Amino acid sequence: MQVIADLKALWPLRDFRKLFAVRLVSQAADGMFQVGLATLFFFSPEKASTASGVAIAFAVLLLPFTIVGPWAGVLLDRWRRRQVLFVGNLVRVGLTTLIATIMLTAGVTPAVYVLALANLSVNRFLLSALSASLPRTVDGPLLLTANSLTPTLGAAAAGLGGAVGLVLGFVLPEGRGRDATALIVAACVMATAALLSTRLGKNRLGPDERADAAQLRAQLGLIFRGFVVGARYLIARRTPARALGIMAVHRFIYGVTFIASILIARNLLSDPADTSDGLKTFATILGASALGFFLSVIVTPVVARRTGPQVWIVSCLLLAAASQLLLATSSSRAVVLAAALLLGLAAQGAKIAVDTIVQRDTDDLYRGRAFALYDVLYNAAFVGAAALGALTLPDTGYSRGLFVILAVGYVVSALVFGLASRGVGSKAVAEEPVAA
Repeated sequence: MQVIADLKALWPLRDFRKLFAVRLVSQAADGMFQVGLATLFFFSPEKASTASGVAIAFAVLLLPFTIVGPWAGVLLDRWRRRQVLFVGNLVRVGLTTLIATIMLTAGVTPAVYVLALANLSVNRFLLSALSASLPRTVDGPLLLTANSLTPTLGAAAAGLGGAVGLVLGFVLPEGRGRDATALIVAACVMATAALLSTRLGKNRLGPDERADAAQLRAQLGLIFRGFVVGARYLIARRTPARALGIMAVHRFIYGVTFIASILIARNLLSDPADTSDGLKTFATILGASALGFFLSVIVTPVVARRTGPQVWIVSCLLLAAASQLLLATSSSRAVVLAAALLLGLAAQGAKIAVDTIVQRDTDDLYRGRAFALYDVLYNAAFVGAAALGALTLPDTGYSRGLFVILAVGYVVSALVFGLASRGVGSKAVAEEPVAA
């Protein structure tokens, strides 16, 4: 298989292996942590049984990082990214341990929600740092391959961590001790990720130019200007700005379908009163989507290398449109799973290509801000999708007319992006960057 050959080509790159290990362990810990949140927010008997309930839960989870994003971008271009990975994981250890202590002594209080949101915000910061660091360990034609493998296998690691969290929930006795123990295990995995990051040199992941303490304070005082400058730079470069824009649109449409799948799993394909069965059904849908993610690892390097990432993005958007049209034909379990697989392939395939364009066409001085802006758009688009889902989806989650509209949205997006990208090759050279 091509993916095996690509892995063999990447594996001799020692620093890539080290960074990859940090990603896998860090995301496994995040998977364990998020399983508990998903159960609490979406599949507890009193939570998220309606479209508006799911929308509110997603807004609570994702809005904080939309606010944190601009700060993260400037800091990632000023702080040593290796230290970000080390300290960030240690901060997560502290937050997770504190949550476990509160749950053990006082149960689920408002403080648990606040600390959980802080933990998720730090994790998004870490993912931005990992993406911005990757080109410092891989370059040339292997960068596309690395982009296809690292986020997808990272997601697989998160899935494995989530599975471990579920197993712990089954084998440990019910009560506060069970929840606290699962969180302590997650904290230990986060600590392992922090230790693994120390195998990389402090300066290995950049940035090349760093601010001292006085400069950093001044930069934080001008953070809005720094974020705007980063956005202007991306617009001037053209290809990264277009890639970020189309990913935001893709994420928005995908988000509506994702919210629908939660409601379909809980209220249509399962007895609404049986939240455990609803969780199992949703896990099956996620499994089909994860299979699509895995297929994108195999397909994307082969196809995108021949067509260029822009053409592959257009293809993925059309494939996503096909998934929505399929979903509009029936609400049966088989059709829902098939649509989830196709949409998973399309979503991850497009993301791999977008990551490659942004990394390839963005100077290292701006790369941290680029990926922080990426995450802001990524999460804001999902919050917007949640709002649209609350207004348009029935509580069963199934709306044939809405799925047809989403398919049309994908086709229009593919047409607009394709026309805007005409003449852009796989080695595109954009305009001169804007000065920082």
